[in-house]
Amino acid sequence: MHSAPSFTAPAHPTPAPHGADDTGRLDATARFVREQDTSLLLARVLPGLDGPELRAFTDQCRFAHAAVLVFPPDEAALRSGLAGCGLDAGAPARPSVVVRDRLAVRYGHRPADLDVRILRPAVRGPAGEHRAVEVFALTVPPGSALAGIAAGERALDHEAHLAFDVERPDPLVLRGLLASFARHGAAPDGGGYNPHEDGTVFYLALPDGTKTPYRRVELYARGDHRDVLDEHLRRIPAPWSTSPDGAAQPAETLLRLLTGAWTTQALATCAELGLPEALDLHTGTPVPELARAVGARPESLGVLLRYLAMLGVVADAPDGFRLTDVGALLADAAPSSMRPLALMYGGPFYRSFAHLTHTVRSGEPAFEHLYGENHFDHFARDPELAALFDRSMVASAPLFDALPSHPVLSAAAGAPGGPRTVVDVAGGTGALLGRVLTAHPTLRGTLLERPHVLTAARRHLAALEADGRCAFQEGDFADVPAGADVYLLSRVLHDWDDEQCRSILRHCAAAMGPDADLLVVERLLPADGSPSLATAWDLHMMCNTGGSERTAVQYAGLFAACGLALVGHTPLALGAHALHVRRAAPGVTA
Repeated sequence: MHSAPSFTAPAHPTPAPHGADDTGRLDATARFVREQDTSLLLARVLPGLDGPELRAFTDQCRFAHAAVLVFPPDEAALRSGLAGCGLDAGAPARPSVVVRDRLAVRYGHRPADLDVRILRPAVRGPAGEHRAVEVFALTVPPGSALAGIAAGERALDHEAHLAFDVERPDPLVLRGLLASFARHGAAPDGGGYNPHEDGTVFYLALPDGTKTPYRRVELYARGDHRDVLDEHLRRIPAPWSTSPDGAAQPAETLLRLLTGAWTTQALATCAELGLPEALDLHTGTPVPELARAVGARPESLGVLLRYLAMLGVVADAPDGFRLTDVGALLADAAPSSMRPLALMYGGPFYRSFAHLTHTVRSGEPAFEHLYGENHFDHFARDPELAALFDRSMVASAPLFDALPSHPVLSAAAGAPGGPRTVVDVAGGTGALLGRVLTAHPTLRGTLLERPHVLTAARRHLAALEADGRCAFQEGDFADVPAGADVYLLSRVLHDWDDEQCRSILRHCAAAMGPDADLLVVERLLPADGSPSLATAWDLHMMCNTGGSERTAVQYAGLFAACGLALVGHTPLALGAHALHVRRAAPGVTA
């Protein structure tokens, strides 16, 4: 039996938030947060930051929290450890999906096996400032198979970071702060927009000369600043860039763009060969051994692996190659596996994109030009291809994470009277409807789909134990059932031109009662032309389905033409939005 890590207060806490003793690390983090003056901390974070520039930083940034990951054996030990460090033992805990998934990929565990929670007990700074200690807690009972995660994270502290809130965020201020970090040696290290909090996070890796025990900084800006975020992420140097300042020169940039097809095929080949399943996240495997495992010629496989290493999908190890967190997403069993997407983008959609010029000149989708029929009919006649397409749609399911908590669905679930019904129109294999029914046990569902898709949908919803509350209706858009309380139309309208969209929406409007709600999930083209995932998918839809992405104003026009009105829209993950639509008020016309 392995003994659980001590969670009693040590006589002499460790002087830095790194080390083997969880309570020492927690106590050191709490003391660090309580003691730091924002101005002095910024000067330590970026040595050389002084004078007017330091004052400008201090005016714009407020030290908010430091984060630490600990491994209590149970809930009582966690609460006792918090109390022993002078932290609120009653601080609420909620699941930390981001850290859970990172640990699952990093150590090769199933996310369901990792009980990771996040707590933010409040503390005060030296002048009474409101701050917090961000505590991530992974429960590791005595003798648990998760002991290896605890050992690895105590040694390396991947999740430890400092966080500063930007007081008055606007694009000019954010660009100035990020440029200053770059001038002092900090490097972009990721980021994202959180629709749950309506906040944008910028991560930076600190330079070697930093005077704190932390190596990562988080800048948090209230609101949606994805235009600045896109610029920040694009500054992460390409692995093959050789210019002195890490920025690609024009010819190099164009060459990199021209080789995009090679990248697509390399990723598809990686997935098809089963390399993610044959590689380990931590230990390298020699090329000859990998070649035997995946049935490849060693010399040829070595060339592919070197290219994949340049992309960050695999990494060189002393004894061969190992898998990275990015490459792990191509494993078939990975949570939200992107393997089906790699096979689709490297397969039928790759071949159709070779005819993009035909689409641009004629307006005919390249897919139809190549295969002689639209892609829905083509997939329906090929069961294996249809199954791959359905799995590729599920690979983007994280964009549904926030949707079950949408006020429309929460209100339907909590409404008095009999059970309320949600209809998912062309809902695929039930990825979205399953999430909704799981989140709201009082709701009932109806999935409208074609017969060959419903077979997989029944299996999916049965696995979630939600099939007992779901009806399965075979049909097309003309068969939308009437009388439901909420209708879902997810990633459907972008497949079609405006005329077909109006036809679909008229069927939905005819089925909707006066108090029914329609939630449309789509990516929105930015009105100002700023970089967006929707812009890339707009090209994809034009080439492969004849559809398009649209702006919010364009969608509002489509709704109005069908007696519907756009109430509002809220952002989701992966660049998507949930558009809330209702019947237009009497007398309102397009």
